[in-house]
Amino acid sequence: MKTVVREDEAGFAECNVFFSGRVPPEGFTEPFHVKICQQYNKEPRFATLYSTKDKIPLYSAFKFTKPAQSEEESWLVEPQIDDPENDLHEMVHEANIGGTVANLGANQALTSDYVGSGYERGLLNPSLLNEEDFQVATYTLTNAVPLSPALSKSWHRDIGKVVEQALIPHCSKMDHLYLLAGAIPSSVQIKSKVSVPESLWLAACCDAPEGWSLGLVKKINDENSLADLTVRELEKQLLPGVHLFKGSCGEDKQTQEKREAVLEVVSQIRSGEQVGTSNNQETKESGWVRRVAGIIATPFIKLLELLIYIFVELRVVGTILDGVYSLWNGMVSYLKAVSMVLISIPYDVGRVIINIFLGFLQIVRDVVSLTYRILSIPVGFILHLAAFPYHSICAIPSVLKDMATGIGGTFSLVIDATTAVLHGFYYLAGHIVKRRELQFHLLRAERCILNRVSPDVEGGEQINRGL
Repeated sequence: MKTVVREDEAGFAECNVFFSGRVPPEGFTEPFHVKICQQYNKEPRFATLYSTKDKIPLYSAFKFTKPAQSEEESWLVEPQIDDPENDLHEMVHEANIGGTVANLGANQALTSDYVGSGYERGLLNPSLLNEEDFQVATYTLTNAVPLSPALSKSWHRDIGKVVEQALIPHCSKMDHLYLLAGAIPSSVQIKSKVSVPESLWLAACCDAPEGWSLGLVKKINDENSLADLTVRELEKQLLPGVHLFKGSCGEDKQTQEKREAVLEVVSQIRSGEQVGTSNNQETKESGWVRRVAGIIATPFIKLLELLIYIFVELRVVGTILDGVYSLWNGMVSYLKAVSMVLISIPYDVGRVIINIFLGFLQIVRDVVSLTYRILSIPVGFILHLAAFPYHSICAIPSVLKDMATGIGGTFSLVIDATTAVLHGFYYLAGHIVKRRELQFHLLRAERCILNRVSPDVEGGEQINRGL
C-alpha cells in the first residue's frame, strides 16, 4: 500500500523514520510537490516527494536493508495522485485499474509514456539495495525517472557499490545510515509530459558517533560521471533554501579522517578498481543460465509492454491517427528489441557449449585421477603378503582378518570410485580418510604380529631343550 500524505499530517507521517532526526528535507514547498509514504503490506518501506508537474519523483528517502537476492519487476501506480477522492488507498497494477480512476495519468507518469520513447524506468531507490517487501515497493512509477538503458544500469551499479562498499562499512550503526536519492528535472520531456532529469544525486548521512555526510552527483549526459561533494554543495545545486538533513547531519563536526576514508573508496569505485575481496565464481558459473533465461523472457516482456501500451494508449489518445502512430512506435521498439536478442543468441549458445565442454574435461580428469589412485591401493597389501613367511604361523588369523579388511576396503573403494564420477571432488576427501584408516589397521596388524612372534619363539626353544 502507498499513501498520499495529507496536509494536516506532520512531515511524511509514518515514513518520517527514513529521515535523520525524523525531520524531512526543507525547501521543497511548491504546490505541485506531493508527499508519499510508500507502504506495502501495511508497513512503511520508504518515502517519496513527487512532482505532479514534471511527473517524476524529486527524491526518495530510504535505508539500506539487505542486498537483493532476486529481482522481479511488477510496476504499479498511485490512484490517489490523479483522483484524490478515489477509494483505492493502495498501489495497484496499471492494467487492473480499468475505468475506476478519474483522470488517470493527469498527475503521474504511466507505462505508456515510456513505451517507444528510448527511455526506461530508472529507480531512484534502487531495488538491488532492498529485499523482499522493501524491493517490491520500489517498483512503482512514483519512484521512477526516465533514463537511458546505459545510464540506468550505471546508476544502479554505482549507487549499489557506493552504499555497500563505502558507506555501510564506515558507519558504526547501519540503521543510522539515512539515504536520499533524487533527480533534478530538465526542460526535456518525453511525449511532452514526463521530464527527463538533467542529473541524478545521492545524499548520505551517518547519524552516529563520529558521523559524516556525503553527496554524489551523476550527470545525465555522462553515464561514467560520479562527482563527490559536500551536502551543502549539493544543496546549492537544488532549489534555493533546501536543507537535506537536520543540522546538515553534523557536517561541521564530522572527522576529516572518516570523510577521507569514505571518499577514498568512492574514488576507487569511480575509477573502476575492485574494492575488497569477494568470491564471484558462483555468479560467473550461473551467469550464462540467467542470460539464456533473459533471451527467452525478453520477447515476452516486450510483447506484454506492447499489449499494456495498446490497452492504455488507445483509451487515452483522443484520435485514431495518434493511436496508430503510437502503436507503430511500440511495434518498432518491440521488433528492435527482439532483433537485438536474436543477434546475441549465437554468442550465448557458444558460451554454453564451451562451458559444457570444459565441464566434460573436468569429469574425465577426475575419472583418470581416481583410477590411478584405485590401482595404487593393492601395492601395500602385496608387500605385506610377501613378508608373511618371516612371521609366526600363529599370526595367520590376524593376517586373514587384515586381508579381509583390505579386500573389503578395495571393494568399497571401487563402489566409491563409481560414485565419484557423479560427485566429483566429494569423493576425494572420503577416499583419503578411508585410505588412512586402512594404513592404520595394517600398522596395528604389524605390531600384533611382532608381539606374537617373540613369545612363540621362546616357547619353542624351551621345548627343544627339554627333549
